[in-house]
Amino acid sequence: MRPREFDADIAVVGLGAMGANAAWRLAERGLNVIGIERFHPGHVLGSSHGKTRVFRVACLEHPNLVPLARRSRELWTTLQDLSGTPVIRNTGAVMIGPESSEVISGTLAAATAHDLPITRLTRNELQQRFPQHQNLAPDHVGIWDPEAGVVHPEAGISAAVDAARAAGATIYTDTKVTGIELIDGGVVVTTPTGRFTVAQVVVTTGAWLNKLVPNLPLTPLRTPMMWFEPADKNDPSFRLESFPTFIRAVDADNWIWGHGSGDGFAVKVGPDRDPNFREVDPDTIDRGISPVDWRLVSELVSKALPGLNPVPVLTTTCMVTHSPDGHFQIGRPYDDPRLIVGGGCSGHAFKHASGIGELIAQIACGEEPFVDLAFVDPNRFLRGQDRGLAYRPRYIESRA
Repeated sequence: MRPREFDADIAVVGLGAMGANAAWRLAERGLNVIGIERFHPGHVLGSSHGKTRVFRVACLEHPNLVPLARRSRELWTTLQDLSGTPVIRNTGAVMIGPESSEVISGTLAAATAHDLPITRLTRNELQQRFPQHQNLAPDHVGIWDPEAGVVHPEAGISAAVDAARAAGATIYTDTKVTGIELIDGGVVVTTPTGRFTVAQVVVTTGAWLNKLVPNLPLTPLRTPMMWFEPADKNDPSFRLESFPTFIRAVDADNWIWGHGSGDGFAVKVGPDRDPNFREVDPDTIDRGISPVDWRLVSELVSKALPGLNPVPVLTTTCMVTHSPDGHFQIGRPYDDPRLIVGGGCSGHAFKHASGIGELIAQIACGEEPFVDLAFVDPNRFLRGQDRGLAYRPRYIESRA
């Protein structure tokens, strides 16, 4: 079957962090874009909420993330200017841990590869500059990343969707995509109220991604987020101005990450890993909260940040979708010219979402990506699999 005519050049399914920015960057290039969101942009039911997200440039996960972070910062700043709403804030960030820890070694690798203006800090310098961090081990050192800060996710997503509309995109909210049919020369995207025929489709549905694109190795985990207050509520030292973004290797088994409080949010602290983060179906996730959800974080806060009350003042749920190697999945599965995916956030994608939107637009338009994408290519997991079976064949259908 070949389409007689297209309703649009491209459809973006899922307008969370990646999708909203992809719709914007595609529309900015003059493409006829349809954006479809199951809920409402900036909702709290997926992965792209929580008042703030950590922003880093000296990215310990992979050196190629440095240019992605810098491009993302430019685009977040553009959205901030377009919307007149705070989207990104520079605070700097401190990485803390032993020299041998991934927190320090990974950050140094990224900084060295791109000649970043970091500052190395001794244990004594850490204690003097950031006294909120207590019980530092004798071998702990620090790295200061002056280009880091926080991004406001709900504001950033809303600004990207508004920018996409302003650039000519047609946006459908509260609309669930129930099927994606890959046909000769195009794609049919089906919703309960209509069908759209387009030349290409971008699928950026977060924890729901492998419900629409099978065979991608993705594991959605229920991941609580927590906020804390100082034990002395009049203590100003835990404000964002004094207590900037950080990642700290508390011990050999775990890190914590977070930042200080600001207008409308308390001190945010989370663990790098928690055995209570369990795999979930995003359609049936338990959004209730119990002390089990914050027990580990409370123990880590008591040890590392004793100036905080270890019982969180607020806890809510999020979903983090992991890839096996901890890197995103951005690109065309099986190099299919009709399909682009963006997902596998692995807990560190939001900061890069505006830059990922730019990369998706470059892929869609056949432009040279500004970053080597081999480390995020979804085909690194799909090589050797039967293409037809992976596509079931020719039709991708929601299991929900």
